[in-house]
Amino acid sequence: MPPTPDTETMIRETFDREQIRQIKYKNMRHLDLKQWDEMAETFTEDAKTGWLDGQIALDGRKAIMDFLQNTPFADGDSVITVHQCTAMEIEFVAPDHAKATSRLYNPMLFKQMNQLHLLLAFYHDEFKRVNGEWKISYSGHEYIYDDTFELGDLPSHQVLYAHPF
Repeated sequence: MPPTPDTETMIRETFDREQIRQIKYKNMRHLDLKQWDEMAETFTEDAKTGWLDGQIALDGRKAIMDFLQNTPFADGDSVITVHQCTAMEIEFVAPDHAKATSRLYNPMLFKQMNQLHLLLAFYHDEFKRVNGEWKISYSGHEYIYDDTFELGDLPSHQVLYAHPF
């Protein structure tokens, strides 16, 4: 039978889990609001990616941010995204290293094409504690559903509000 963690360990891990959730949520919020400097701060310097089932493999925070800022998603006037991450399962690999799996719900509105794109996936992330703060050291996702449709195909469609980017 494995040893039972002591109260101090349980409290520390509970606190660390919440900090990990917060950095992931912060990362996605800054991505959706196109706040690149703030988003960059959520990654370690040596962060890596494996997005789009590993097809987008980037090495280093600078490479990640350069890629993101030069995609069509970088322009809020063209593409609106919402990255919603839920049901995060967190496993501690070491005191300063954790792995997490979470569900991603990601609708994307391509305004000029009048298309709504829906992506459902699982994030597979890693986090490291750097100078007392948790940061994302690896971010990847595994697609489970991906579709798109023209908003003009919905006769009742109307935009009620659009964030001014």
